[in-house]
Amino acid sequence: MDQLALLFVLLLGAVVSVPVGDRLGLPAPVLMTLLGIVLALLDFVPNVDVPPDLILPLLLPPLLYAAVRRTSWRQFAANVRPIFLLAVALVFVTTLCVAAVAHAIVPGLPLAAAVALGALVAPPDPVAATAVAGQLGLPRRMVSILEGEGLFNDVTAIVLYHVAIAAAVSGSFTAWEAGLDLVLSAVVALAVGLALGWGANKLMDLLGDPTLQIGLSLLVPYASYVLAEELQGSGVLAVLVTALFLAEYATDADDVMTRLAGHTFWDIVDTLVTGVAFGLIGLELHIAVRTASGRWEEMLGWAATVVGVVVLVRLLYLLPATWLTRRMHAKRDYDEEVPMSWRETVVMWWSGMRGVASVALALAIPLETDAGDPFPDRNEIVFIAFGVIMATLVVQGLTLPWLVKRLGVRADNEREKEFEKELAVRAAKAAKRRLREIEEVEDLPEDLSEQMLRRAFEIGVRISPDMAEDERREALQQRVRRLKRVRRIQNELLSAARHEVLAARSEPGADPEVVDRVLRHLDVRSLR
Repeated sequence: MDQLALLFVLLLGAVVSVPVGDRLGLPAPVLMTLLGIVLALLDFVPNVDVPPDLILPLLLPPLLYAAVRRTSWRQFAANVRPIFLLAVALVFVTTLCVAAVAHAIVPGLPLAAAVALGALVAPPDPVAATAVAGQLGLPRRMVSILEGEGLFNDVTAIVLYHVAIAAAVSGSFTAWEAGLDLVLSAVVALAVGLALGWGANKLMDLLGDPTLQIGLSLLVPYASYVLAEELQGSGVLAVLVTALFLAEYATDADDVMTRLAGHTFWDIVDTLVTGVAFGLIGLELHIAVRTASGRWEEMLGWAATVVGVVVLVRLLYLLPATWLTRRMHAKRDYDEEVPMSWRETVVMWWSGMRGVASVALALAIPLETDAGDPFPDRNEIVFIAFGVIMATLVVQGLTLPWLVKRLGVRADNEREKEFEKELAVRAAKAAKRRLREIEEVEDLPEDLSEQMLRRAFEIGVRISPDMAEDERREALQQRVRRLKRVRRIQNELLSAARHEVLAARSEPGADPEVVDRVLRHLDVRSLR
């Protein structure tokens, strides 16, 4: 098997792992990691030949962009305190604790190298958190916090990692320079993210065509990441800012085709890239195995100790952080959900899985220092990092669904239904207002006006049947059943038309482009 065949196996696994994970009640990323581990143990499967410095630029931009598309700036703003406590403060605390323990238990490990180890194992993976939380039916508030933590903690961790690596390679470290680097990295990323977001938004308006707009949306996160990194900024933060800007300002309510096609396209990209990323994690296991040759007992002891520190620090940190966040929310003048109960805190604790970023940073550790000496204890750092990644991703990922079910942490479906009903009412009222505006400038027949008024009301009822009054609900349900019957028959008519047009594509002299254009018209008609 060569590298290309291995890539196709991972892509196939990414597609198959989704329905298998749904059937087994397990997250697809965890199944892909297990697949990678199995492949790594097979003799005929080659070692992965991807330069470490390309892993993050290739995998993170589309994954971050896809994750941000599912959220909004308002959700981040509403949970800014817990996200900050997790994404920034907890990364610092975890890095320091891991560095202190590793420096104490690994003989001869320099402090700078220990800090690099702490920084690369500190951030929970944004992809794992998003994929796992989204499949378990957790409260939307929790999912937002986990997504925010996962998306922003890489920014802090990667900057800390680069500072520590620079200190270990050069042999010098200055605290104020490290702090300045952190600030400058954030400023550059914000500038690049906003500039590219604004430029991409204007360019999408000029392109107009949905195919070109979606193609541009794939290029933008890569451009944002690479440009920010070239300017010594945070590529991760730049992608987040660009994606949030486009999600806020690049949405046209009437651009139905672009929205539908873009949603499908990014779902596909998210599924495939996530599968490949976590498959690579399992495949890189051979590096840890080769590193520990002849020293298994000693190095497994170090890795187990650091795993314990990572898991324990997260729990001990979350307990007071949750209490503090709850107190902050209690003092607010406006209505806001209380962040977490103790059950949600436990789920948050056990959701701290490490993944793609940690693997890439571990493999990207330099081989030599500026003096030409081997990087201090590089093999030990890589092995410990992989131990933390495998333990948190596989063990926690496999047991998290059981824990969520055991604790009974579920989304508030009643609250979601109420919000859905509220949106349905607003949509129906907006349609009625527009109808009145049309009636002021156009002379509509009375029967047409009444028909359009019913259609306006039905816009909301189709979204949320609960908005109809009790005495009208049965009549509306009968009408809905009739509309469904009409829709079913209409779909069958359109299906017959599509089959006939598609058959014409194979006829002699038929122009495929004309056939495809007519077929696209019928497909759009089917969506209405």
